[in-house]
Amino acid sequence: MDSASHTACVLFLDLPPSALGGIDLLSFTTTPRFKGIKNLTPGWHFAFTSSSESLSVRHGAWFFVDENKEPPQIFIKKWDPATEDFVAEQSETEVMRWRANLGSIWRDGLTPYRQSSGSEDSTEQNETQREGDWKDLTSRITPALLSRITGPTPDHWSLTSASSAAQDVDDIPGLAELESKFQPEKELHLLPIDLKKTWREGATGRERTTAAQDRSWALENLITERCSGNTPEEREREIIGELQFAFLTFLTLNNNSCLEQWKRLLELLFTSRQAIKDRPTLFKDLPQVLRIQLSHCQYAESGLFDMTDEGGRFLKGLLRKFRKGLEELDWAGKDEIFEELVELEEFLKDAFGWELDDSFVKRGMLELEDGEKVEMEVNGFDEDDESGEYAPVVVDLTPAQIKALQGDESEEDMQDVESEDDTNLEDMDARY
Repeated sequence: MDSASHTACVLFLDLPPSALGGIDLLSFTTTPRFKGIKNLTPGWHFAFTSSSESLSVRHGAWFFVDENKEPPQIFIKKWDPATEDFVAEQSETEVMRWRANLGSIWRDGLTPYRQSSGSEDSTEQNETQREGDWKDLTSRITPALLSRITGPTPDHWSLTSASSAAQDVDDIPGLAELESKFQPEKELHLLPIDLKKTWREGATGRERTTAAQDRSWALENLITERCSGNTPEEREREIIGELQFAFLTFLTLNNNSCLEQWKRLLELLFTSRQAIKDRPTLFKDLPQVLRIQLSHCQYAESGLFDMTDEGGRFLKGLLRKFRKGLEELDWAGKDEIFEELVELEEFLKDAFGWELDDSFVKRGMLELEDGEKVEMEVNGFDEDDESGEYAPVVVDLTPAQIKALQGDESEEDMQDVESEDDTNLEDMDARY
């Protein structure tokens, strides 16, 4: 077993018969002789499993392969039937025993790491591309990020389909019931984002209205007060890192709370116009990250993503607003960001047939099969673009109205301003 001394591996022990197994972007049904995956590439990996291929709770754990470690690392994850949990082996004695006996399972019990199934076009070039995609999808994930969200458990940063941020427990149907069946369930410490209150404490009137339309203050406050890092760039990368974590967690585990956080982060970022000038690197990275994420929608479970015209309304509206804000921005440095946005738009057009610019006819004549001509109008774009009757209006309040608003700090203060955003959050709930 000479090759075993040169490659890292992860063991999946004591899995139930025909359990679901997965590594990164690949999932599969396990067999009795399956014991794990060998030849792991350096970098981040995500191992996950569930007791069956049905809609049972999925369990997963992040770990990092260090190419400089000698001997190569062995990661041991095992299924605990008593708690129905995917846990890390804590006993050093057991780890040493399995390392000593790797030769007995290396050939027939461990499958080589890959990111495509045998039924797919798994040429060497395509396989290399998929492995490169995984590195891009995890480029901003760090140990500090995973420890903040899931707890400080190095090389076993774990969570399940039912793990949730506190703010989502009451908002996602069925989540509270899942938690009651699988106690204790882990709380995810995701960045706190409240899209209904994106202004500073004490703000009133016009300042609140402006901050609801341009959420730059909320984004800046989130980065400076909630993100860790010694430099502004490191704190910005944590925002992208959480966007990547959230996407991959709902892609692999079908985790509803992470889907909601992914949407919250996108809405916050794409509606922060002034922040584009203040944090250009962040907004140059954003379209790149979203493009590589959306290119993997086909790997999602059935119904997870609906990228049709109706299902994609949430993203379409955000991207149109972002483009409009970028075009109106009087700043020479926006060109590189605009180039990345155009690449994203071209990808969406080629992959899903989306038209995101305004260079199409909204009203025109349509000739029917019998030769009759009728006038047709495409509706809905004014609402997405905040134009026409949906254009935002700044209202100057009387002193009495301002006093009344100051006395009522409830969410109803900005209900009219935020009504469209609340609707958008519901438009892309494609969970099954």
